[in-house]
Amino acid sequence: MTASVSPTTSAEAVTRRNVLVLSVAQALGGASGPIIISLGGIVGQMLSPAGALVTLPVTCYHMGLALGALPASFIMRHLGRRSGYLLGATLGMLSGLIATFGIISSAFLIFCLGTLIAGFYGSYVQSYRFAAADEAAGPLKARAISSVMVGGLVAAVIGPQLVIWMRDAIPGVPFAGSFISQTALAVLALPVLAFFRATRPTPGVKLESAGRPLRQIMLKPRFILAVATGIVSYGLMSFMMTAAPIAMVGCGFTVGEAALGIQWHVLGMFMPSFFTGRLITRFGKEKVMAFGLLLIAASAAVALSGIALTHFWLSLVLLGLGWNFGFIGATAMVTDCHTHEERGKVQGMNDFLIFGSVAVASFSSGTLLSTVGWEILNWAIFPIVAAVLVPLLWQARAGARPAGIA
Repeated sequence: MTASVSPTTSAEAVTRRNVLVLSVAQALGGASGPIIISLGGIVGQMLSPAGALVTLPVTCYHMGLALGALPASFIMRHLGRRSGYLLGATLGMLSGLIATFGIISSAFLIFCLGTLIAGFYGSYVQSYRFAAADEAAGPLKARAISSVMVGGLVAAVIGPQLVIWMRDAIPGVPFAGSFISQTALAVLALPVLAFFRATRPTPGVKLESAGRPLRQIMLKPRFILAVATGIVSYGLMSFMMTAAPIAMVGCGFTVGEAALGIQWHVLGMFMPSFFTGRLITRFGKEKVMAFGLLLIAASAAVALSGIALTHFWLSLVLLGLGWNFGFIGATAMVTDCHTHEERGKVQGMNDFLIFGSVAVASFSSGTLLSTVGWEILNWAIFPIVAAVLVPLLWQARAGARPAGIA
């Protein structure tokens, strides 16, 4: 006699497998960001026609994240997450090849096109965290998001190490090999993503239209606070992380030391993911998000205290830690703001707003670094953090907890 398996048990097994699949895919796809951020400004210095454009490749990457968020949401809503993720990995393969060709041919715009397409791939990678939350229930959502983000720990090692190991792989063409490796990682992600299975049916056009209008959701105070925290956490992180490698090289440190600084930074971004979800469950989203913003302010304080290698690296680590608490908390708060039927449009709009702001931040960091300098960039962090930290602390003090959908 064969024992029956309850539907609940079966769904839980699929959910656990999906979280594992998404964690591995995050490790592979998430490595593209560190590669581009470590090298984008440096390759930009080699190829760009003007000093103010050196960070344009990194800006194009973030523009791709923003511009790809809503189309990715649309594709996954109608074709399913797995089909969308496979398409995203295909874009990742293409982006590495185009960027490599841009370096080999000394064509700055072609290189920027490659990083832009890498951003389109990144828009699918960024949605892995929401896919994990969709599969979980109640307080387990934050833990599912946190578990997937653990995959970024591997990305923190893979990306910068590939920059170091592969930068001279093609003789006479520095850094082209690093972007070839980006293509290889996307190839490896394809069979991994093929194992993803949604436990709930993908909503179609009719089901999606049954939800509230997007404008109504966007005007909710909780959604505004979640998006604002996401923008500040990710925007400031990108703002400083884009400028830091250029500033380090400008202070006499090597490209390898700058890449290792980014590696420590990305480790700081993802290492807390082992316990961030539990902290959110215990202390609440607002308190964890506020702590993240305080850490970002602390990173600026360290950067202002000196320009030794230890100052750069410690500042980058604190910046990464602050991003983790702020961004994961903000992501979990966004899931409070929509029903299952509304998830696609709300999650897509959230990422569009965040990564659109990140693109502006990364581009302006290069311009400001060349005009006002590293010190002024860090001073600018404090008022921006304060603008969001005050309402977050007010909500945390009030003990605000959503009773249902915000």
